[in-house]
Amino acid sequence: MAVALAACSTEPKPVPYGAANCTHCNMTVSDNRFGAELVNDKGKPFYFDAAECLIAYVNERPEERKKASHVLVTDYTKPNTLIDARTAHFYQSKAITSPMGMNLAAVADQTVAIKMKQEQGGRVLTWDQAVTAVQKNERPD
Repeated sequence: MAVALAACSTEPKPVPYGAANCTHCNMTVSDNRFGAELVNDKGKPFYFDAAECLIAYVNERPEERKKASHVLVTDYTKPNTLIDARTAHFYQSKAITSPMGMNLAAVADQTVAIKMKQEQGGRVLTWDQAVTAVQKNERPD
């Protein structure tokens, strides 16, 4: 019975860097500062090489976003650490080179994102603002 319950778990799994392809763009998920994960309501994980791929995926499949158990992005300042995408703060700047070129990095702490902006320029976005930026293909000036 315990094995059956574990198989149905909707808990996130560690992103398998170097061993998984991005669900959206099919590139290898390799940079542990940018990976992302969506776990559906049945517990199946979907891996992404960057927050912008995760966002593009859920923009194209709103039903997946609604029924997802977890929507996670990696904290840029803490590689391999997944955080809730909906409460993350997104820093977008030419100073960041993300895998898909939108120069978007997620951080858990808003003060860290603001400090990055003050030191390197760019902008700080909420999840909803990041979703809109990806929809409009907004890249930093």
